[in-house]
Amino acid sequence: MQKAVIKDGAGRGTSVRVEDEALMVTQYTCPPLLPQKNKIFRQYLTDDGLSTGSNDMLVDGSSTNVEFWVPAHADNDRYITAVSFVIADVGAELDEFGGITALTNGCQFEYKRAGGETVIIHDALKSNWDFVRMCMGNPAFGTAVDAFRGKNVVGASEAYIPVFNFLALMPPYGLKLDAGTQQKLTFRIRDNCSTIDGFDAIAYGFERFE
Repeated sequence: MQKAVIKDGAGRGTSVRVEDEALMVTQYTCPPLLPQKNKIFRQYLTDDGLSTGSNDMLVDGSSTNVEFWVPAHADNDRYITAVSFVIADVGAELDEFGGITALTNGCQFEYKRAGGETVIIHDALKSNWDFVRMCMGNPAFGTAVDAFRGKNVVGASEAYIPVFNFLALMPPYGLKLDAGTQQKLTFRIRDNCSTIDGFDAIAYGFERFE
């Protein structure tokens, strides 16, 4: 038998229900709303971490690497649940990057956690297939040569649109960026990605605030 103490920290006279000597509980899929509140978060990964920064990843990072990121919020805990990528180019194939030859160095996807430790999610994304595989084939659609590939996504260009699901690897809330810290989610470009038709990434999730 385990002993438990039930506290109503919000001062609202919260009660619990016991049936057949079992405590009935409900498991929520996000942090409690009280005394906190949650709001939807959506932001492109940008070159300065701000929502107003450039989200255009069509850059040349072969000589000097170029980073795009989402930082922790000054006051709110930020939870990233998914990141949606778009890699668009005419005639794009899985073994290419967009529609050009696979990259040499590859892009890095990582996050900086508490204590300054850097965690590598993927260290060398060189081809469309590398993105699809990192995202575990999500979303899966199309057949044969059109598997995972959408048409007319950027103008008349085909595109791969893989979505990285943090909830699958870090349940139940995804990647947490603690308020007021230097933690951040980063995408680093180490090759010339400027010649394809479209390349960007959007982070989705929620913020938890007082």
